[in-house]
Amino acid sequence: MTTDQYKAIIFDLDGTLVDSAADVGDAANRVMAASGYPEHPTSAYYRFMGDGVYELMRRVLPEDARSPETVSAAVQAFFQEYDGNWHHRSRPYPGIPELLDELAQRGVLLSVLSNKPHRFTTAFIDRFLPKHRFAAVYGQRDGVPRKPDPAGALEIADRLGLSPKAFLFLGDTPTDMKTATAAGMHPVGACWGFRSAGELSSAGGRTLIDHPRNLLRLF
Repeated sequence: MTTDQYKAIIFDLDGTLVDSAADVGDAANRVMAASGYPEHPTSAYYRFMGDGVYELMRRVLPEDARSPETVSAAVQAFFQEYDGNWHHRSRPYPGIPELLDELAQRGVLLSVLSNKPHRFTTAFIDRFLPKHRFAAVYGQRDGVPRKPDPAGALEIADRLGLSPKAFLFLGDTPTDMKTATAAGMHPVGACWGFRSAGELSSAGGRTLIDHPRNLLRLF
């Protein structure tokens, strides 16, 4: 496919559009502290995040405290901590608002697919990127498999009335690269996010970029 055939893009949220690790880490660490478990530095959360809240808390808990019951209780406690504190330290990555402006001017359709719960995903877009129009914004929803299952990405393609081949998929984790590949979309790795360029490439990333503006050359 030549670059002028790409009509739309799906963005991951955490680690791609917004750096949210500090607020996630603060909430999770409060849960750990309340239970007497060790806390983690913010830098550790860049690796813990990306596969949904259940997997996040499973990774945060000590290995000997990862029973389904304990993880489920930690997830509920996390939501209580995160609910009013998700926006304190999170910010869009430098260059993201400008990238979205330029893509919109070029007529590219914008969308978001995240493993963050849906209500937080939409709240993030409304708060941090309110001036930008997205054709679809989906977080993790009941009844829809989370990434790397391609169901959400294909739902967006269907909603926009486009072939998956008309999409770029920009994300920062192997999960995103696998989602894009499974959906038949072009996987683009955001190297400013939560994983290394090597991990993104090994997971199927066809194009790697180190700054949002570098995405424009694909359109």
